[in-house]
Amino acid sequence: MTTETILDVKKLTMDFGGLRALNHVDLTIQKGEIVALIGPNGAGKTTFFNCVTGIYTPTGGEIFLGGTGKKPIRLNGIKPNRIADLGMTRTFQNIRLFQNMTVLENVMIGRHIRTQAGIFSALTRLPSARKEEKKTIDDAYNLLEKVDLADWANEFAKNLPYGDQRRLEIARAMATDPVLLLLDEPAAGMNPQETQRLDALIRKIRDEEGITILLIEHDMKLVMNLSERIYVMDYGSGIATGTPMDIKNNPAVIKAYLGEEVIDA
Repeated sequence: MTTETILDVKKLTMDFGGLRALNHVDLTIQKGEIVALIGPNGAGKTTFFNCVTGIYTPTGGEIFLGGTGKKPIRLNGIKPNRIADLGMTRTFQNIRLFQNMTVLENVMIGRHIRTQAGIFSALTRLPSARKEEKKTIDDAYNLLEKVDLADWANEFAKNLPYGDQRRLEIARAMATDPVLLLLDEPAAGMNPQETQRLDALIRKIRDEEGITILLIEHDMKLVMNLSERIYVMDYGSGIATGTPMDIKNNPAVIKAYLGEEVIDA
């Protein structure tokens, strides 16, 4: 069985003045995987996301995105909107919805990255632009159905329950047609029932939509249940990688992060 590498990160390094936030971090993800990146607060996980999505330009190392039907593309120095266009998109720790726009409009904004109509045809309401706008609405509504938010389509995003706002962020990210979806603490602030629904949604995105997943998450029960492989960071460096069972029993990981009480989680 052949595998296809979706993300290949080699010796990724990020310095902020005299502080080294990432120290030669390696990470590889194969098509169809659900992979978790874990570690204590301040370990460098979100800095890693910011580097691979173009928010930061790394000090050193290389980032390659595959799965686009072409040879892997080197992402170093490419702007975030272009990286999203190439097929990698993300959510953030803090909810970044357009709170005073409808649920449907939020997803439509994500979908517009895949539209072709120029500003002239949009302003003059040419038939091609109207047709494309209808397709954008239809596509956005279909995504809302997939994340069980269709009933909220015309409601303002700010009126959604917290867990549903998180799901809406995921739907908006999916609207860009990614090959790789990065989720930054998607279960943060969720109650157990919401977390259980999130687990099912992430599996559905991978299994039915064919989207590869990389997530940062502190909920170890979710990580252990959901992930096929886990990378562990501490003080900007990778300290372990393996299956959930490997990580659960790794003495270095237990000491740095998991703690004795998590062993039986």
